[in-house]
Amino acid sequence: MSESRRRTGGEKLCRCPVLAASLLAVIALGAGSFPAGAQDPAAAASPLTRRMDAHEQRALEIYRELIEIDTTHDSGSTTEAAEAMAARLIAAGFPAADVQVLAELPRKGNLVARYRGRGEGEAALLLLAHLDVVEADSADWSVPPFVLLERDGFYYGRGTLDDKDEAAIYVANLIRLREEGFVPDRDIVVALTADEEGGPDNGVEWLLERHRDAIDAGLAVNEGGGGALRAGRRIANYVQTSEKIYQSYDLEVVNPGGHSSRPEPDNAIYRLANALTRLQGFAFPVSLNDTTRRYFELTSASVDPELAAAMRGIVRTPPDPAAVAALTAIPTYNALIRTTCVATLLEAGHAENALPQRARATINCRILPGESPDEVRATLARVIADDTVTITPLDIARPSDPSPLVEGIIGPIERITAELWPDVPVIPMMSTGATDSLYLRNVGIPVYGVSGIFSDIDDNRAHGRDERLPVESFYEGLEFLYRLTRELAVTDD
Repeated sequence: MSESRRRTGGEKLCRCPVLAASLLAVIALGAGSFPAGAQDPAAAASPLTRRMDAHEQRALEIYRELIEIDTTHDSGSTTEAAEAMAARLIAAGFPAADVQVLAELPRKGNLVARYRGRGEGEAALLLLAHLDVVEADSADWSVPPFVLLERDGFYYGRGTLDDKDEAAIYVANLIRLREEGFVPDRDIVVALTADEEGGPDNGVEWLLERHRDAIDAGLAVNEGGGGALRAGRRIANYVQTSEKIYQSYDLEVVNPGGHSSRPEPDNAIYRLANALTRLQGFAFPVSLNDTTRRYFELTSASVDPELAAAMRGIVRTPPDPAAVAALTAIPTYNALIRTTCVATLLEAGHAENALPQRARATINCRILPGESPDEVRATLARVIADDTVTITPLDIARPSDPSPLVEGIIGPIERITAELWPDVPVIPMMSTGATDSLYLRNVGIPVYGVSGIFSDIDDNRAHGRDERLPVESFYEGLEFLYRLTRELAVTDD
């Protein structure tokens, strides 16, 4: 998942053959379920333990192939990965005309594959995942980052969690559906794209500008949500329906400077420091939307009593002040209840023996959907209250409206979740980071971030060293997304 919307290359706020013994740690397709209080899948075998079938084995082979192709911005190629997936689909019988690798630059290829329906349903179902991954220095890892390694109940490798698991699952499921002779009402389009994590050639944005017909859809499924594990317990299957707006601002003070032996009261560094101190003590007002209100209502049922009381209090009108204070003290929840702005970069001065002529700080804001970046800038100016501090937006903010919580989408997700994991709630969520969903939402395509892939929310290694995903979670997600794809591809009369 991307953590920046700046298209300057500094993007974005997720092998050994598997031995026979490890093949036992996967779920049975179409059978049984996991209770909400089941053990951590990384630590214990599922009650549905069995050997892989051909579909699961193929999914693993695709997963391995993707992990072992370097798709980083600096040294890799998403084109190589896109071509590898195209070759698999064509070998499985998909017409070459329906499997395209589209690129503006040689290393920035995007796969777009279409599974033809009977043409009687609504606009296509788009399944979106990104092929690019963040950089990974092998010196920092305890395992090779570009080798899929199975160890201690986990798959290790860069992209195992963000986002080659979903890319592999979409390709594997498309092949499975074709083998089964499934005929959807609407077309199913799989798009595996470039530069979601970094770089100036974002695949979704470029495809919408140059090849809109190839990925145009009435509905899309993307990353952004997923299953949450805590202390070995499945606590929720999250559905991302909105995300905050990414916007940075430069704060700058310019001064004539002078010799450091003759200090002046008006010092650029001090002025900037005072401005930052004022911002540090400021909190934007609390504001909930449909998604975050529902998130707190549902999450309150699965947390400790004190936190549950705060979550119930925050959804009151007006919010309970004690609840606001309690959730403000927890960074994860504070980011969900208000716009946030924080200093992230700082530079000043030009010589140790000279008064600073310039001091600059970057403030990174994550703005609630529906709030104006211009208003946020005006708020920063009021809080700083110093006309000598200029506030300049960096890049162009990209607001996106939330996708609606409609029964036609949430209903199938809830039903399939109940089939696989009884008592695990489906909870809508707002991402505090950014994904490529915003580009689709901005052209009117509703997007839902959901995968059924469970990971430990207290040990999320996406973008970090030794990125990993529980073995069992990969196959759970394979089955969940297979069932969801089938349901969403069939439209009601």
